[in-house]
Amino acid sequence: MNAKNISLVGLALVSLAAYGTTGAAEAPTHGVAVGEVTADSAIIWSRANSEGKMHVLIKDGQFKDGHSGRTVAHKTSTVKAADDFTGKLSFSGLRPDTVYEYQVWFGGEDEHEASGEGLKKTQSKFTEGMFRTAPAPHAAKRVSFAFGGDLAGQNTCRDEVEGFPIFAAIDNMHPDFFIGLGDMIYADGVCDPIGRYGNKQVPGGFTQAFDLPSYWAHWKYNRGDNAYRALLAKTPYYAIWDDHEVVNDFGPLHDTRTAAPYTPDVHLLPLGLKAFLDYNPIMEKADNPKRIYRNIRWGQHVELFILDTRQYRDANFAADSKTQAKTMLGREQLEWLKDKMKKSSATWKIVVSSVPMSIPTGSAGAAGRDGWGNFHESGGFEYELADILKFMKDNKMYNNLWITTDVHFAEAFRYTPFQDDPAFQVHELVAGPINAGVFPNRNFDTTLGTESLFFFGANSASDVSTWAQAKSWMNFGAVEVSEEGALKMSVRDIVGNTVYENTLLPK
Repeated sequence: MNAKNISLVGLALVSLAAYGTTGAAEAPTHGVAVGEVTADSAIIWSRANSEGKMHVLIKDGQFKDGHSGRTVAHKTSTVKAADDFTGKLSFSGLRPDTVYEYQVWFGGEDEHEASGEGLKKTQSKFTEGMFRTAPAPHAAKRVSFAFGGDLAGQNTCRDEVEGFPIFAAIDNMHPDFFIGLGDMIYADGVCDPIGRYGNKQVPGGFTQAFDLPSYWAHWKYNRGDNAYRALLAKTPYYAIWDDHEVVNDFGPLHDTRTAAPYTPDVHLLPLGLKAFLDYNPIMEKADNPKRIYRNIRWGQHVELFILDTRQYRDANFAADSKTQAKTMLGREQLEWLKDKMKKSSATWKIVVSSVPMSIPTGSAGAAGRDGWGNFHESGGFEYELADILKFMKDNKMYNNLWITTDVHFAEAFRYTPFQDDPAFQVHELVAGPINAGVFPNRNFDTTLGTESLFFFGANSASDVSTWAQAKSWMNFGAVEVSEEGALKMSVRDIVGNTVYENTLLPK
């Protein structure tokens, strides 16, 4: 049974009135989201408009006759002004490959009085969602997912009529999960009443983010889109950040700005990370609450290795050389990545990197490159990437895929990085923007035996001047792995049409 074929009334679009009016319950203000879904666990996120108690009730999926299943769990948590009234609740002990429904509300009676059928009598408003847990690691199940990045950047924000139209296309794909691959806000941008491409927009009413309230404002604006909220309510979501969740091309050694509205010498990374954690359904472990890199197993064939390319990197402007390689990941994350990949029994190792492997990003010269590739200079992080690929080759990880974003066009690459083992190849699928400015670039670094297999973008940024033209280049990535382990990757346009497709067979 496909979770998306189950009917839910008013799913994530509106707050629903229940049968009773007892209590002072309130509906979520910015929808709900389910994240970090594994074979036996999940996190439910939401937000209120004031301090109080967040309730989440989880039930087995609806039966064929339309009646809801039994109550599995009901938990509460206190939401506070210090977190902008956002809350997250973690649930464990779930069954693999199982559909669950959930309801979220704030306030009302305590958890002992608001369980099971008593829910209808103890609160008046709630928002619903659903999710399916991952298959067990040994289960050879079909897996499909979508990914993308670059949302509401360069004053290309929520259209007054269409909002963010691409989320409906992603939803119609019915993916098992969705990966927000970074730049899911543009904290260093604005959203004016008239957009970059001349269309009327929902105005943001904010400046570039320089303190916690202004960072939160950017997240609230994007989560105001109905189609986005509907997708997050019923599709497991894995979030990671890139530079614009804080400020352009940032790292821990260059995250300050001097021009207004910024305050010189105030580090923006901690503010952006705090807001990111507040507004995403991501686990915060007690022993390392700021760590956001992690691995997710989804059945026999797929394991995700989600990288944090921001929090631990050397300065972009530092030189990268064979004798003194820079690090983007930091020592601990790099060791973690190698250890987890080596131990993985999944057919496909899928590396989730917010920055591309060979497309030059950042700035030439003194400012330094922002992505992996050096592109004829010494400012990238190419030697660390080469070390990772050599580790993969040496450990015979022939079934691999890197998914990336950040550059505002789509492209597919194949790498043959080592002449002594031409059978070892790496594929990269670059996707985006979901809804942002369009900036095509045909340059790429060839050091690692790079071949461009497909390009989806305008001839130049100057060729795109209207909203209709911009929309025609917006896109997202999709991956489907069959029960037998064949991997099909594709790029899909703003209405979901496939513009590129390639199938890889496991070696």
